[in-house]
Amino acid sequence: MKNTSDCSNCINYGKVVIVGCGFVGSASAFSLMESGLFTEIVMIDSDKKRAEGEALDISHGIPFARPMKIYAGDYDNITNAAIVIVTAGANQQPRETRLDLVEKNIKIFQSIIPEISKRDFKGILLIVSNPVDILTYAALKLSSLPQNRVIGSGTVLDTARLKYAIGQHLNIDSRSVHAFIIGEHGDSEIAAWSSANISGVPLNTFCEMRGHYDHKSATEKIAEDVKNSAYEIISRKKATNYGIAMSVKRICEAIIRDEKSILPISSMMQGEYGINDVVLSMPAIVGINGVENHIPISLNKTEIENLHKSAETLKNILNQNNL
Repeated sequence: MKNTSDCSNCINYGKVVIVGCGFVGSASAFSLMESGLFTEIVMIDSDKKRAEGEALDISHGIPFARPMKIYAGDYDNITNAAIVIVTAGANQQPRETRLDLVEKNIKIFQSIIPEISKRDFKGILLIVSNPVDILTYAALKLSSLPQNRVIGSGTVLDTARLKYAIGQHLNIDSRSVHAFIIGEHGDSEIAAWSSANISGVPLNTFCEMRGHYDHKSATEKIAEDVKNSAYEIISRKKATNYGIAMSVKRICEAIIRDEKSILPISSMMQGEYGINDVVLSMPAIVGINGVENHIPISLNKTEIENLHKSAETLKNILNQNNL
């Protein structure tokens, strides 16, 4: 790991800033504290006392983890951060879709992103607030940062949910499942079944090895359950926070360790599958400089058509909000 903390104009790869200290922001800070990736975690919130309380609470776990500084700060603290994670925004309510949050959260971003831009921030801007694809696009436009350095958490969590569900269905370790949710992080998301496999074995072949033959109904149910996961959780506990916090940690690992990992993050499409000027989730190589390039996984005709529909859904929302 690079260490340039002695240079005020350089990136400190041991420093992360979290903007928004609600359920997701505080859970992400806790997850990152336990990970040992950073030596400095700065928490920013419009409610300074909330940020101070969360920072103090999480700091009390440092004796069980690794030495680090965790404190409430302000936008001046972001200047040399390696990653700024934005989780601020209105919470998704029961029966409310992620796209319903657009207008409220764009207004919030119009106050947050310019504050980041004016600090000559040179790191990676990671958007987690929903609707993440729309807000990542908004962050790109509002910040004028290079496209590779503005990414969203995208369908990293949806993909983890898919792997978990397949693992449960087949009674195998979900880490052996290789599959992606692509497109919108939301109701138009697509399970890319045609490229799914279990440690190199085609999914349907492996299913039959485990005694499952009704592939169509099984995959439809799994995809639907994954899509509705957030709604189910929100209806029970009012928010989702732990799964997304682990997703944030995983993305940060890929960046800080320059892993070149392939993750389905939200980023600007540049003609892949004939899609341009919209942010959505596709598998991409992620490292110290953010997104390197998208990975063209195999998709069948129907999946490509649905990906285009997902892109159009997002473009319509962008147009309605003059983005």
